[in-house]
Amino acid sequence: MYGIVTKAIGDLIVSQHGGAQWEAVQEKAGVEVDFLVGNEPYPDELAYRLVGAAAETLGCSADEFLVRFGEFWVLKTGAESYGALLKSGGASLKDFLIKLPNFHTRVALIYPQLRPPEFACTDIGETSLRLHYFTERPGLTSFMVGLLQGLSKLYETPLEIALVASKDAGASHDIFEVAWGAPEA
Repeated sequence: MYGIVTKAIGDLIVSQHGGAQWEAVQEKAGVEVDFLVGNEPYPDELAYRLVGAAAETLGCSADEFLVRFGEFWVLKTGAESYGALLKSGGASLKDFLIKLPNFHTRVALIYPQLRPPEFACTDIGETSLRLHYFTERPGLTSFMVGLLQGLSKLYETPLEIALVASKDAGASHDIFEVAWGAPEA
């Protein structure tokens, strides 16, 4: 993962819990790097250690932290780092989700060593779709839920999210049923 991910974990903790908590998380995770460069790749294991240490330090589960981090990623990190890409993703939440399979193709122009997840949309209806999430990284389902919640807030469109197939439970990939309100007349 790129340093932008580990930096964003720190930004979330500092903004919601203060610098002392971030220092405690870094110490617990054994992170000795004082400055992570956003556009440099780092081992995935570093981000996983930080998430585990954050959950332990903040008194929540890793899944709870990942949901919060997913929302933060969209609303803060994503908006600051590639806001133009987010805005060009679609005029509505539905448009953005349908175009999501192409989103990381554009992000990869910024981060050439990126190993992004892949997405596919099926069963597209007026008020719902199925979002297929393919990733080589384990344990990020809750992060994806947080990303969807963040997009819901960004587009001011309430969502219902249901995990209908789970890679952790033996499926080949995660599948989310994503539903929003009826279209306005």
